[in-house]
Amino acid sequence: MTENKAEEIESLNFIEHIIEGDISNNKNDGRVHTRFPPEPNGYLHIGHSKSICLNFGTAQKYGGKCNLRFDDTNPATEDTEYVNSIEQDIRWLGFDWEDREFYASDYFDQLYDFAVRLIKKGKAYVDDQTAEEISATRGTPTEAGKESPYRNRSVEENLDLFERMKVGEFEEGSKILRAKIDMSSPNMHLRDPAIYRIKKAAHHRTGDKWCIYPMYDFAHGLSDSIEGVTHSLCTLEFEVHRPLYDWFLEELDVHHPQQIEFARLNPSYMVTSKRKLLELVNGNYVNGWDDPRMSTISGFRRRGYTPESIRNFCDKIGVAKRNGIVDIALLEHSVREDLNKRAPRKMGVLNPLKVVITNFPEGEVEMMKAINNPEDENAGTRDLPFSREIYIERGDFMEDPPRKFFRLGPGREVRLKYAYIIKCEDFDKDESTGEITTLYCTYDPNTKSGSDTSGKKVKATLSWVSAQHAVDAEIRLYDRLFTVEDPTGDKEKDFKEFLNPDSLAIIQGKAEPSVTSLKALDHIQFERQGYFNLDPDSTEAKLIFNRTVTLKDTWAKLQKK
Repeated sequence: MTENKAEEIESLNFIEHIIEGDISNNKNDGRVHTRFPPEPNGYLHIGHSKSICLNFGTAQKYGGKCNLRFDDTNPATEDTEYVNSIEQDIRWLGFDWEDREFYASDYFDQLYDFAVRLIKKGKAYVDDQTAEEISATRGTPTEAGKESPYRNRSVEENLDLFERMKVGEFEEGSKILRAKIDMSSPNMHLRDPAIYRIKKAAHHRTGDKWCIYPMYDFAHGLSDSIEGVTHSLCTLEFEVHRPLYDWFLEELDVHHPQQIEFARLNPSYMVTSKRKLLELVNGNYVNGWDDPRMSTISGFRRRGYTPESIRNFCDKIGVAKRNGIVDIALLEHSVREDLNKRAPRKMGVLNPLKVVITNFPEGEVEMMKAINNPEDENAGTRDLPFSREIYIERGDFMEDPPRKFFRLGPGREVRLKYAYIIKCEDFDKDESTGEITTLYCTYDPNTKSGSDTSGKKVKATLSWVSAQHAVDAEIRLYDRLFTVEDPTGDKEKDFKEFLNPDSLAIIQGKAEPSVTSLKALDHIQFERQGYFNLDPDSTEAKLIFNRTVTLKDTWAKLQKK
């Protein structure tokens, strides 16, 4: 074995090791066929991105196929809105299922027939107990459950009752079809689980055709089988479900995909439960599924994250066998890395302080050459208008600066990026509030950036915009939605108790005029401020910028220690 080949084998994750073993043994005729199987009952979140990248990426690596299948077995919670959003998110991440878009509802007739086959084998029965009664007799992990009084109904009676369930003769909750497995099994999922329940609700695809629907655990593995999936890659919480999937497949003697579980993605300071995310949306704790504070893929997209940064993040965290919390700083590092290369630089002042340059001619405008992106040699330059009145950041001036404050103060000099060195000569102050209202500075015409002949050295360079040309900008500064690393870790408390009241601050800033040419979701870096993008709600009269991430990279600093 060559050294390169050994390194390649060593770099494989545990799933790839399994797949390569299957290929070498010609299992499934050497095919690799995966699937991504979301339930259309909510928007996808960042945790799903790992599964998307793994399922589609694995199929791509081995020249296989990956299906998109919606596990739409519960019409009460599903909607075409969610179907559309899921499709958009997967495409945005850079993956394509070609013509392989499927639904569990495509197989409702086959799944019904499978249930009938189990009844005929004596492996399923209709139970008249209520949900509460069934729950009370399931037992505990250390105590066996009690068999239903209806468990030994005849095959003929069960077939009759199941058919009558199908045609709508019975009310919801009055009957349920259960598998007949083992009420003393240490695996609670094998204690005669439900297969079909009565639910008189219109389905988003099949309408009112059905009033009984298969349970997720029954439909999921069998749908994989129907589609010819070879490797069912799913997160660890489904590990205890695997024996049940296997039981259905073996009892029905159908194609048997191999289920392989991996650790789910749990980023810090976020929740990745669709139920909890829906609670945030419905309770108006956030502004919809695509709120940039949400852990949804649509939220990250609106905030300005790129698909490349998310795919890179998923690659960096790898594929593990044990659950854990992933530091959100790594995801922020990934988007910084990506945007640093691609985001054009712009001048923006978030908290403006007016500066009058008293010796600059009134009415005159001088164009300064500014670099669009120092990381991209093909990005070119742009013209920045410079005039007598400009805005700088309020935090870049102190009336009585300490020794290590190198920005502007009375009698101090600083450079305006791409422009001149200025010196603060005086300022106006609102005595009632103590707020500085205007600075009065002079500029040295011999210090123009790129042709400085003064020999002056200054320790600070400030961003700025021309007051005459500045564009009003609403700046939305997003912070983490929760104040603790694991909002759901304390089971005694409601996760909403940890919501961060300062997760969104809206301020009114100023930006250079070139931002008016940006399109919705375009990325930029406001120099010295962070990475931003143009919110889709922006209009010509009102530009809105979402802060994607700050310039400070805590992950990179951690790696250097």
